[in-house]
Amino acid sequence: MAKELFLGLDLSTQSLTAVVIDLSNKEIRQNSLNFDDRYPSYKTEGGVIICEDPKVVHSDPRMWIEALDDILNWLKEKGLTAHIRGIGVSAQQHGSVYLNQDAPVALSLLNPSHKMLAQIQNVFSRKTSPVWMDSSTNKECLEITESLGDDLNVARLTGSIATERFAGPQIRKFWKEGRENYEKTNYISLISSFVTSLLIGRLVPVDAGDGFGMNLADIRTGEWSEAALRATAPDLKRRLPQLVTKDVVVGNVSKYLVERYSFNPDTKVIVGSGDNPCSLVGLGLIGEPNISAISLGTSDTYFGYMPKLLDKKRSTGHIFGTANGKYMFLICFKNGSLAREQVKNSYSLSWHEFSKILLDTPPGNRGRIMLPYFLPEITPLMLEPEVSRFGGLAKEDAQANVRAVAEAQVMAMYLHSDWTGHQPKSILVTAGGSENRGLLKVISHVFGAEVRSFEVKESAALGAAIRAVYCCLNNEGAKIGWNELIEMFVKGHVAHVVYPSPNDVKIYHDKHGLLSVYEACEKFALGIGENPHRKIEVFKKQFPNHDGPK
Repeated sequence: MAKELFLGLDLSTQSLTAVVIDLSNKEIRQNSLNFDDRYPSYKTEGGVIICEDPKVVHSDPRMWIEALDDILNWLKEKGLTAHIRGIGVSAQQHGSVYLNQDAPVALSLLNPSHKMLAQIQNVFSRKTSPVWMDSSTNKECLEITESLGDDLNVARLTGSIATERFAGPQIRKFWKEGRENYEKTNYISLISSFVTSLLIGRLVPVDAGDGFGMNLADIRTGEWSEAALRATAPDLKRRLPQLVTKDVVVGNVSKYLVERYSFNPDTKVIVGSGDNPCSLVGLGLIGEPNISAISLGTSDTYFGYMPKLLDKKRSTGHIFGTANGKYMFLICFKNGSLAREQVKNSYSLSWHEFSKILLDTPPGNRGRIMLPYFLPEITPLMLEPEVSRFGGLAKEDAQANVRAVAEAQVMAMYLHSDWTGHQPKSILVTAGGSENRGLLKVISHVFGAEVRSFEVKESAALGAAIRAVYCCLNNEGAKIGWNELIEMFVKGHVAHVVYPSPNDVKIYHDKHGLLSVYEACEKFALGIGENPHRKIEVFKKQFPNHDGPK
């Protein structure tokens, strides 16, 4: 049987991953190149350049070009390139790449006898690219917000409040501090569109999944916002790529890829996107509003599909576009696995012991609450790190602190996702924390939903490959559906399923339940509410049967 291969490339913070899926036998192959290990000359730590100012976090785009060259060479050596029909690109969101006037010609005239980097290393008007970890643009965020009115106006217009890691504030800072180089900048790409440009040999559009994460677009019209552009930098629109609101084929692979790596000249390349919109596809959530996902990584994220915009007032969370022209929400919590690890290590516990404590201790934690801001928090915005304890939570009580950190993180997700407008019937949990059965149980109780842990670790690269299949085949008139592809390549990767106990769910959702207590504690810590002592006492009286071992 002839191979029908589709390639997904994911350029994450630390690595470049290739996932190849085969429609003929449903097989999946993958390979990853770790930046720190493979390219030591760039002196990266965790894939990024450590600067004197810890708030400044950049990467060198030349490293990404080297990695792309090497991963394409691996595909060629495995005899895969000639059979690849379509390619989709995923990349870490918000990172921006700055190109000069020589870029279009350099991309189009690549000589297949030489590696890519040597031929295009001089196309950058800015030597390094700010990435999503950069938090050095607080002043620029305030300036953009003032120009557009307030946080609510910015969020309603662009999908998010002015956010430090987003490309808009980063561009403004570049214009203010390096105007000479800004003037030499003819094109500003996101990482996903830059990598896609390398594949087809010319500059390409950016999709709304990634483009809405810039603070520059009007999410209702799907076009660049003139007001947001004016608030950011002068003469900006001509420097930005075209914005497209759903997946399209942007071209065939370049002559360079055909002659150097043996690609078929008819291989299609679709518009690149961010890792979060690609993960939405790779987890099977595209078109599915009743299932949400939680990624328990360095930062925790809660995200899902939105068939339409809801005009609710909010200043937290983000709205991005999706492959099918709709929307997704995403809420990021900076104190994720690092906060859990801090608590675990404080009591010299293993992850197995951490999970067992969550399985053995009673939901509600006897009204004892922690606000685990070991790092500055994004949601809610807490710039100064501080760990707060309420309800008699003693620092030396290992079991109570383990349950307190887990309950706090999940309750924050629940409360700060209220604006998304729906209560999921099921939740997929991914990343490292998805193997922790105790955490799955807490999520199930707080959300009152079935929870499934997901085995696939490369959901963004898989999503990029599935997007390529969908877009290419439907472009040819095949009319294949998302559900059909998800059935082929996504379902069947569930490791564990946890169901909520109605009695335990009530502990959180009762009128005087723990969610109301946690919300009061959070408001008090933010300086916008009263001391939660009374609410804690009411909770303890309401649930006296949970004042001891389960």
